[in-house]
Amino acid sequence: MTNPLDKLNLRPFERRLVVGVAVVLFLVINIVWVWPHFKDWTETKNRLEAARQALVTYQNAIAQRGDYQKKIAAFESEGAAGNNDDQANQFLRTVQNQAAVSGVTIVSISRQSAGTNAFFLEQRQTFTVQADEEKLVDFLYQLGSGDSIIRARGLSLRPNAPRQQLSGNIDLVASYQKSAAPKGAPHKSTTK
Repeated sequence: MTNPLDKLNLRPFERRLVVGVAVVLFLVINIVWVWPHFKDWTETKNRLEAARQALVTYQNAIAQRGDYQKKIAAFESEGAAGNNDDQANQFLRTVQNQAAVSGVTIVSISRQSAGTNAFFLEQRQTFTVQADEEKLVDFLYQLGSGDSIIRARGLSLRPNAPRQQLSGNIDLVASYQKSAAPKGAPHKSTTK
């Protein structure tokens, strides 16, 4: 039986010293490089569990794809898409009709502006109004209730000169769904 320390021709004390230095070196290496990474296993398990939960959430959402498609089809078929030329007139007519019903006086109307994004056309207009507090709140509430597509983007109020009513500017925005391009329309070729 050959011991690796026999080849070094060491005395018993020197052997103990070499073994002691090796043990201390082993402990130092473990303390510096191994022990700090014990918590990594817990972190890895936590990340793995979070990934599994996210996977379950995503799979549940994917399983509901059919329901989402039905809801999208229902929203698209509600008829929110209108004639782009008539939308400006419809917006103004709706606001004026609601003002008359609510008892709000429209003092002046600014010029309409239009904006767009991928799905909606927006008509913006500023109205200068005068009314009692209750009538003004009812006017704004009725504009935003039901199937209305009109909302107030900005509002600035002040008392009028005799301090009997409120006077102010209301920035109203109406959103209209963009008309979809006809599907499957044949492409006309200009070459012969």
